[in-house]
Amino acid sequence: MPIVAVAVDAPFHSGIGHLLSYHSECAIAPGSLVRVPLGKRDVLGVVWSSEADDPAHSPERALKDVLQVLDASTPLSADWRGLMEFTARYYQRSLGEVALMALPSALQDHTATQWQQRLDKLANGPKKSRTRKKAASAADTNAAPIAVDAAAPVVSLDSKPLGKPALTAQQQQALEAIGSQAGGVHLLHGATGSGKTEVYLQLAERILAADPQAQVLFMVPEINLAPQWQALIQARFAPWFGAECVAIMHSGLTPVQRLHEWVAVHQGRKRLVLGTRLAVLGSFAKLAMVVIDEEHDPSYKQQEGARYNARDLAVWRGKQLGIPVVLGSATPSLESWYNSRSATAQSPAGNYQRVSMPERIGGGALASLRLVDMSAYPRETVLAPSLLKAMQERITAGEQCMVLLNRRGYAPVLGCGSCGWKSDCPHCSAHQVVHKSDRSLRCHHCGWSTRVPHHCPRCGSVDLAPIGRGTEQLQELLQEQLGSLVLDDGRIPQVLRIDADSTRLKGALQESLAQVHRGDVDIVVGTQMIAKGHDFRRIGLVAVVQPDGALYSSDFRAPERLFALLMQASGRAGRDAEYMQGSASTPELWLQTREPQHVLYAALAKQDYPGFAAVQLREREQAGMPPFCYQALLRADAKTQEDAQAFLRQVAQLARAASLPGQDWVTVYPPVPLTIQRVANAERAQVLLESTSRKALQAYLTALQPLLHQARAQAPKGLLRWLVDVDPMAI
Repeated sequence: MPIVAVAVDAPFHSGIGHLLSYHSECAIAPGSLVRVPLGKRDVLGVVWSSEADDPAHSPERALKDVLQVLDASTPLSADWRGLMEFTARYYQRSLGEVALMALPSALQDHTATQWQQRLDKLANGPKKSRTRKKAASAADTNAAPIAVDAAAPVVSLDSKPLGKPALTAQQQQALEAIGSQAGGVHLLHGATGSGKTEVYLQLAERILAADPQAQVLFMVPEINLAPQWQALIQARFAPWFGAECVAIMHSGLTPVQRLHEWVAVHQGRKRLVLGTRLAVLGSFAKLAMVVIDEEHDPSYKQQEGARYNARDLAVWRGKQLGIPVVLGSATPSLESWYNSRSATAQSPAGNYQRVSMPERIGGGALASLRLVDMSAYPRETVLAPSLLKAMQERITAGEQCMVLLNRRGYAPVLGCGSCGWKSDCPHCSAHQVVHKSDRSLRCHHCGWSTRVPHHCPRCGSVDLAPIGRGTEQLQELLQEQLGSLVLDDGRIPQVLRIDADSTRLKGALQESLAQVHRGDVDIVVGTQMIAKGHDFRRIGLVAVVQPDGALYSSDFRAPERLFALLMQASGRAGRDAEYMQGSASTPELWLQTREPQHVLYAALAKQDYPGFAAVQLREREQAGMPPFCYQALLRADAKTQEDAQAFLRQVAQLARAASLPGQDWVTVYPPVPLTIQRVANAERAQVLLESTSRKALQAYLTALQPLLHQARAQAPKGLLRWLVDVDPMAI
């Protein structure tokens, strides 16, 4: 009987290994889906390879048999398996864990018969039923509506006139610079409102017209950006591929929806794919281009389980397939900016092509910066009088304003004025946040929630008060301050809050965005989720409250993130040049700060990302930080901090004694607690590993894996888990 090596879903720290061997009655093609026994369970697996059985070793190899082969669909391609192998190897996870994570969860419960029935049903087209309606209603709060489209393309790309706008000169230059290359990585550095999206769409059009099987993947950092992107892509390509031409891939879908979309992409029936970081792991019939919008966004890095970076995997996948990868941003990550550098006497050119689009469409002006020195006002001042006056003038003139405070809830903490008690979470080393809308105290780390107490739990005093401010309180304050105004149409100014709390119900985000676009709202208050990607046409003024906290953070990436957030926020103002000219006003970014002379704000005033990036890269090079070195974190969670750190020290001792490959090039720092030390009753500690050689760090990490299992076996019972985070986004 042939032996097949099968990848099954088993975490690497379980010690099961990458692949398990099974007997099969017949040869099975690599990439085939199978059901195999694993312990007492019957699980889904992916055949990775097969070999002839060796009769001499059969008695010793008491292998179990493959139970079923789900052979109704095309096997997963060698390209896809290569991506899984690289992802598992680079991010230090088991192959089966990564491969099964990339497959729809609904698929993992299918038998061979059920899989055949499912594919037959999809091939015959969607049927309306109560079951389908119920599944759709169970979709995530902000998931876009999905319909399975089994039809072939409606017409060819060449058979109808193109419904697309004329390109500006800089858009045309960018299109030709990228489109003239058969592959490679292209960094499209374009100012907010410069028309990067249209360049993406016309690049996709060229790719799809040139190859009738080609597929294009568009990636966005967050689910809340998917609906407007879906509408844009459908509006452009529906005449050729049908109204439901876009496959959606993100965690907001129901399991059945995700399965249907995965099948459509795997079979090549849908040629346009839109998704978040999960989409990069999809199985494509013929992927021909990847577009990553807002490529700098940290949301592309998975923070649980297999901690992969979708942007970096897209770059690797582009190189693997020889296809173009377009990274777009007004504020590129410093890694991408460095990789697109020009050659100098000190260093060769980077591996990416940099294409710039510095001007807004229609000659619209970028927002000018107005710094408000809050040290001139009492500490309790939330909004400066000058800012309130400017906002009043804008909304009276018919414009909209946006106010950004990157802290949801009513207040970060509830405190007692008598004894100093604070609303600490009982399970985390963090405060519970005050939420006035439902009178709750809620931990944003573990989810623990309780009612706001009427008196202090420690001393019984009723002198309880919120400390600090969140978006709920800011919305309330603005409504109070501007509620006495009566606008020309007789309305009182409307203040709308958009954050993770206000949009958690089904359809809430879409309705909120629609209110802004219709002009029903005068002031939008929210967190960073409103600062990027949204095309608000009537906003003339953007104000940012309390941005200074990131200026002196211990995280070396904090200045980069703050600058990106502020530039992205400023880009929401004045996007419609014709509207701004009609109202005879210019867009403004108001910044309330106690550090008005800070160099970051000076660069922001000039909208000078290249200058800011040059300073940051120089400082990083001097400090030996990425992109001039490579990092990984080894983290341990335990019942006590002592147990967590003891495990990490034991691993370091074993590694030194074993003289691991690459050891001379890798610096291993002592274990320290995480910034938020305890989450959900687990104490967390970490060790930083650093090297100027990526190859040396990878060799070291690979050789470290057996020692982690050895140390785990010797660790006290208090150790809960360990993990490796390669290329961490925060330290």
